Amino acid sequence: MKKFLDENFLLESKTAETLYHNFAKEMPVIDYHNHLIPEQMANDINFENITQAWLYGDHYKWRAMRANGIDEYYITGGASDLEKFKKWAETVPYTLRNPLYHWTHLELQRYFDVYEVLSAENAERIYHECTAKLQTPEYSVLNLLRKMNVKTLCTTDDPLDNLEFHQKLKNDGVDIKVLPAFRPDKAMNADDTAGLNLYINKLATLSGAEINDLDTYLSALKARHDYFAANGCSVSDHGLEQIYAEDYTAEEVKSIFVKIRTQVALSLEEVLKFKSALLFEFALWDHEKGWVQQYHLGALRNNNNRLLSQLGPDTGFDSIGDFSQARQLSKFLNNLDSQNRLAKTILYNLNPADNELMATMIGNYNDGTVAGKVQWGSGWWFLDQKDGMIKQLNTLSNMGLLSRFVGMLTDSRSFLSYPRHEYFRRILCNLFGADVENGELPNDQEWLGKVIQDICYNNAKTYFNF
Repeated sequence: MKKFLDENFLLESKTAETLYHNFAKEMPVIDYHNHLIPEQMANDINFENITQAWLYGDHYKWRAMRANGIDEYYITGGASDLEKFKKWAETVPYTLRNPLYHWTHLELQRYFDVYEVLSAENAERIYHECTAKLQTPEYSVLNLLRKMNVKTLCTTDDPLDNLEFHQKLKNDGVDIKVLPAFRPDKAMNADDTAGLNLYINKLATLSGAEINDLDTYLSALKARHDYFAANGCSVSDHGLEQIYAEDYTAEEVKSIFVKIRTQVALSLEEVLKFKSALLFEFALWDHEKGWVQQYHLGALRNNNNRLLSQLGPDTGFDSIGDFSQARQLSKFLNNLDSQNRLAKTILYNLNPADNELMATMIGNYNDGTVAGKVQWGSGWWFLDQKDGMIKQLNTLSNMGLLSRFVGMLTDSRSFLSYPRHEYFRRILCNLFGADVENGELPNDQEWLGKVIQDICYNNAKTYFNF
């Protein structure tokens, strides 16, 4: 029987152990998509306690606590941070076989040298032990990143963001590259015309010019895209239910924009045409600048209206959606490719039923100009766990080139989430190791080691060219 979470955790053969410890383990990290807060990094803050570092904003843990019957008072409510931590510790033993069980204990080990299994019995002691460390200079947020060998990361930023904290990080000469990513979802959200009008008004104020038609709107958004590029951005990101690729004319979209500004109700067809037009424009700008564009597809968000009204979005009430993806995605990519204006692209699916769809779709638009130009991204959100990662890696292996894959990202709001890269690397090495042990791959450790290091770091370094 192996010891829980020992040095060979998830490594089931000697070959896997060699591949991980000799090749994967020490590779740096490029985290090209996350939701970390730039201000916290620019000011290199210290968290007051482990609850703030670990539980604030972590809807993965919140969902588990709710499922365990924990009252909202101890999750997002007015309980003290110590009380919230105790309730999380009370929940942890019930998360057996949920990825949270592994992540929780990996994070305690890697950051805090705590090798106990967290429970209600030791919660208060571990809380104080970790909190004491977090208050020291060695545990500032930048040092937490350095501890995990993070070299470059991309935050997720609205076009209206002034990027002052990214600028401060650069001007301060911080050794970790913290770059913005352009996330214009709100700018195309015609489902909520009242909210979209407020957004347009803010953009007009920021740009110092009236926005009274589609052309001035696009011009103002393009200026923000240019501003992001001037501040080191070379990545866009879009969180969508599905790709929008309805047929439209310029005149139709101009008319729809007038309706938005005059608060005339839109039909579903008009909403889809507006979203399609904006999404296509963003993609053209990305290609023009040589950016990488990312599309996160398939989340059904904010399912619980009662709790949404109390707690707001991004609080743990989202799920996998069953949206149709293939035809519109193909049409969108084909429209760009036919003009030779398809940027490097990463596709992420949330519904595992779309795995083979994504793995085969990327092959339609890899044109030999760049290795792995169109990528199928790593297991995302609900698929960001052992089973999801294995399925993604196996499907990509069968239908594409795993060796050209750009690897793992955190997609996290937590500075303590970086052991997920280790988790991914162990799973990756175990898969290769099993194939060698079974005689399905040659025992060429030099070449296998190179491929693993490429997937862990080198491919992303070349692909993004940060």
